[in-house]
Amino acid sequence: MPAPTHPRPHTETLANGLRVTLRHVPGLKRSAAALRVAAGSHDVPLAWPGLAHFLEHLLFLGTERFPAGEGLMAYVQGHGGQVNASTRERTTDYFFELPTKAFSAGLERLSDMLAQPRMKPDDQLREREVLQAEFIAWSQDPAAQQQFALFEGLPAEHPLRGFHAGNRDSLQVERPAFQQALKDFHRQFYQTGQMSLSLVGPQSVEQLKALAEQFAAALPISNNVAQAEPLPLTVKSYQQVGERHGNLLFAFDALPESSVEALAFLCHWLNSAKPGGLLAYLQQQKLADGLTAAPLYHFAGQALLHLQFSAPCESLTVIGERLIDWLSFFARQDWTPLREEYAALLQRQQRVSSALQLARLDSERGEMALSEAGVTALQQILKEIGIVDNFSEHWHLPAANAFLRSSEPLANAGLIRGQTSAHRGLRTFAQDRSRGRRERSPMQFSQALPDGDDQGAVYLRWQVEAAASADLLSRLQRSLWQTQQDAREAGVDLYFSATGNQWLLRLNGLQESMPGILEHALKCLTQVDVDSARGKAQTPLIPIRQLLEALPEHSLESAKTEDDAKHLWTTSRWDGLALGLDQQTQSAMGLALSRIPGTPDNQLPAPAAITAHKHWSHIDTASSEHALLLFCPTTNRDIADEAAWRMLAQLCQTPFYQRLRVELQLGYAVFIALRQIQGQTALLFGVQSPSAKPAELLKHIQQFHIGIPALIEQLDEASLSQQRQNLADQFGDATLASRDAAELLWQARLAGHSSDYLEQLISAIGQLDRQTLLAAAQRVINAEGGWLCLASDPAPQTAWQATK
Repeated sequence: MPAPTHPRPHTETLANGLRVTLRHVPGLKRSAAALRVAAGSHDVPLAWPGLAHFLEHLLFLGTERFPAGEGLMAYVQGHGGQVNASTRERTTDYFFELPTKAFSAGLERLSDMLAQPRMKPDDQLREREVLQAEFIAWSQDPAAQQQFALFEGLPAEHPLRGFHAGNRDSLQVERPAFQQALKDFHRQFYQTGQMSLSLVGPQSVEQLKALAEQFAAALPISNNVAQAEPLPLTVKSYQQVGERHGNLLFAFDALPESSVEALAFLCHWLNSAKPGGLLAYLQQQKLADGLTAAPLYHFAGQALLHLQFSAPCESLTVIGERLIDWLSFFARQDWTPLREEYAALLQRQQRVSSALQLARLDSERGEMALSEAGVTALQQILKEIGIVDNFSEHWHLPAANAFLRSSEPLANAGLIRGQTSAHRGLRTFAQDRSRGRRERSPMQFSQALPDGDDQGAVYLRWQVEAAASADLLSRLQRSLWQTQQDAREAGVDLYFSATGNQWLLRLNGLQESMPGILEHALKCLTQVDVDSARGKAQTPLIPIRQLLEALPEHSLESAKTEDDAKHLWTTSRWDGLALGLDQQTQSAMGLALSRIPGTPDNQLPAPAAITAHKHWSHIDTASSEHALLLFCPTTNRDIADEAAWRMLAQLCQTPFYQRLRVELQLGYAVFIALRQIQGQTALLFGVQSPSAKPAELLKHIQQFHIGIPALIEQLDEASLSQQRQNLADQFGDATLASRDAAELLWQARLAGHSSDYLEQLISAIGQLDRQTLLAAAQRVINAEGGWLCLASDPAPQTAWQATK
């Protein structure tokens, strides 16, 4: 299969000074924009720490032309897109992704909010409380504090040592001097000479340029403002010992611009866990379990390289010596094969990137290889770190990633397990089910995705006799770690989960590498043992993310646990679904599918969901922050109910955020989303708060529930029709990416729907009327499908059934 490459994006500076990067990618279903302002936390007056971050928040609160309910965030959410922003040391980024036909209006809103923010006093006071909540969470989060402590080895006067997030004390919005500083910062930096815009989509370069020019027309015009040079870092290196990690940091003061790509290249090979590398040696010598290398900071020739080791503190000095030894070896090698592999994996990742990912890559001016200038910069970096002429002989370069090499098609691939010659070719899972023959292969190949795409998806599900114990699950996950890294480099996301007695292996991405990756993954999973390769240490999650990670397990009925992997594999039953695979890939899959453990079964029952009652699960998040998730399933698995739940999620997103985050100021992690788990569709409400306990959060969510009918009633017929159209458009061929379509079709299969599910869903959305939505809202209010609450506190009342 030919490997299409995306050419370098077109770049130019418009007449008004705005720098634009335009990338035409024909296969994309969506378009994205990434706007970078060359100003960040280190550019604000010393008297007002957090001002840049505060301004980023204020811009989302609406303008005279587009109030908050019609602004960028509400607009993007209403069209099923993504939107966010980020303030860093010397840059501020705003980015979003939308269906292509809605993209122009999104750009219009972005330019208006950048150029014409309201910044009303009442808005500022409310938003300051949001930043205060973020500050409290940050100050009480051990991981965040450890990250901040990494800068303690730098000079006290360097801005990296300062506080820049902003809180109630530093954001003195009542003072005229602060208001003047806020206006001055916006006027100085939020203008064309200080901005760069990256656009990505299926539109031609000419069309993207026209959109960029329309966007730029509303912006203030001015020349580039030179950002102040940072104070010298002065130190060369230092080390820190944390509670569970050792940290080595290297500081640089005068690197060339190409050092960004050089550091990325170096960190990639430092992070490799393959035999012969630094991490494999440290694990073998029991000096460290994990290693993560990443640049922490880069600006105007300054850089800070951070290496974190999962290691006891007494090992750090020895680790530092081994690091210099490995770097000295690395510096003397011929980097040609490493550069070729690195370029290949970057190209693969680019091929599977979304429009938003590509736009952000272009905004970062990311290189797709290590250039000759990057080689020179890397040599300088290694020299400054302090490499030596003598080094150990036991090092060797990592083995090449075999998944990056395109496989030749198999001449005689044979039949997929369970097939006869009559079953060759593509089949929909509806057709497979209708025949009802036990001897048919449970791996069903679907035509539901459009032809001609180089991406596909494979889902393999096992029903096992018992749930995996925590230790077994950990070993299963560790056994796949290196294969997952190699697969990701080759453009395939490999994912394994064990939820109750349901085990799932999923592959998404470029189909050309899938046969080999699947075969290797099955081998790793079925040969798991106590000494399975170590994975990287997990970064502690904030409370709301801990709840989200635990949700799938708690949404199913409890199951006994077992630790014997061999027995569970042997007694398991399996089925699967493959989507978007062409004939060549299907044939190449034959060998891997013949090695799937367990007994094929194309009539596996649906997973046993929790009963329709109010269930409460207490999750100890080990945090002073409070968090709650409320999972509200549909009363049945009909597509009509799913359509209604999807519309409720769309209608409630902005009002829920506005009520709990902006008006009540309960916390900063506030959301409502539609979630599907094991074929079960539900509304998911989530809040994390520094002050309000779960019982209080639940009351606010229930009060919001009561107000949903009023939200529906206030829509006139034209608005309701537009909402239906916006929702239906998200599932059409012109909008839905193959990866998202594959996940929807897998969930549809688990729910017992036919392979024309997407067409049925679009039709059901089109039939939604006011009364249907009001009835659905009442079912949510009455918890007719049951409620599952995951919270950082125990259940507050007897009406809730405590669960695992």
